Amino acid sequence: MINLRDHVGEVLDRPITLAVVGAGARGAAYAELAASWPERVRVVAVAEPVEEVRSRFAVRHGLPYSMAFGDWRDLAARGRIADAVIVATLDADHLAPARVLAEQGYDILLEKPIAPTEADTVAIGEVAARTGAMIAVCHVMRYTPYTRRLRRELPRIGDIVSIEHLEPVGWYHFAHSFVRGSWRRTDESTFALLAKSCHDIDWLGHLVGRRVERVSSFGGLRHFRADQRPEGAGERCLECRIERSCPYSAVRLYTTGLREGGTKRYFTRVATGGVLTEEAVTRALAEGPYGRCVYASDNDVVDHQVVNLEYEDGVTASFTMTAFTPLENRHTKIFGTRGQLTGDGRFIHVYDFLSEQTTTIDTSVDGSSAAEGHAGGDAALMEAFVLALHEGRPELVLSGIQESVDSHQVVFAAERARRTATVQTL
Repeated sequence: MINLRDHVGEVLDRPITLAVVGAGARGAAYAELAASWPERVRVVAVAEPVEEVRSRFAVRHGLPYSMAFGDWRDLAARGRIADAVIVATLDADHLAPARVLAEQGYDILLEKPIAPTEADTVAIGEVAARTGAMIAVCHVMRYTPYTRRLRRELPRIGDIVSIEHLEPVGWYHFAHSFVRGSWRRTDESTFALLAKSCHDIDWLGHLVGRRVERVSSFGGLRHFRADQRPEGAGERCLECRIERSCPYSAVRLYTTGLREGGTKRYFTRVATGGVLTEEAVTRALAEGPYGRCVYASDNDVVDHQVVNLEYEDGVTASFTMTAFTPLENRHTKIFGTRGQLTGDGRFIHVYDFLSEQTTTIDTSVDGSSAAEGHAGGDAALMEAFVLALHEGRPELVLSGIQESVDSHQVVFAAERARRTATVQTL
């Protein structure tokens, strides 16, 4: 087995070995990316409590029965059986496996958020410091071709003075994930800013390159409440008299997902447990949480939030997360002393004050938008993690644990500011 800290600058003469703890959507996606580089990495074990998911993963990666565990503790009981591990369990279950596996010598790729509480987040950072394990956090926005090019263009607008950044979650995405789905309740998952937008707060800090000193925040649950329920709405979309006129219809979303690819199909798979048939969709609508009326769910997370950030040297940023948009890429304006940069996840427009000219850059290599794979961020993150280990190049990891803990603490401060109507000082 290897440890990155012991072979910096050395290229291994074999693929690194990788275990996966949590083989749901994210764990499976990262493992699939790893499997595309067999000369550099090989998946050798999985720990996943859902038998069907575990079996499917094991077959896909050619794992023997003895290397498919029902619980991460069973994997850990075998000692260190791989060079590194992906931890993609539920958010609340990150700390225990991260701590034990780091102590066993594993380097770790950790799905974001680090943990749903500030105490657990800090604790994972302390585990890394104590054990020397590399823990890379899946802040995939740092790794996209768009972000890399945007950062190269920043000097053209002089010193950054302020930033305006929007995350347009999208009306049906929000209804699926944050009203009906797994992230609808703070007590069962975490608050929306951490679950959905810790990427964005981290990304803004990555651009500014300074520490946040003060933060304020406003927002709440404006629309997806019982008192906003239209007359005639049913408890479930299947039995609703106004379903056809409701933009949040689960019937429309998941039946469309049967016919179309992309995000709607992915959400349909989630709603039906992976089965793409009319019968499965009807059953999910009739019996499962994804068939509920958005005004009759048990959700409590905010559907819109504004965060204001003040960095060292007075640089400011405003961030808005809202459900009430089309499902589209993030929008950013960066205001500098010599120009303005505007970006939408694919195109970058740089306006120069001196020439009064705009330069437009298309960061897509294939003419696509930032719709899937986090605009190439998933693949670039996995490649960076693998190469950091295989070639002894830790500098390729752009989202190490300490900077990720720091940006998470800004998110926790923002939520305190929102709840207490205060300005938080960090």
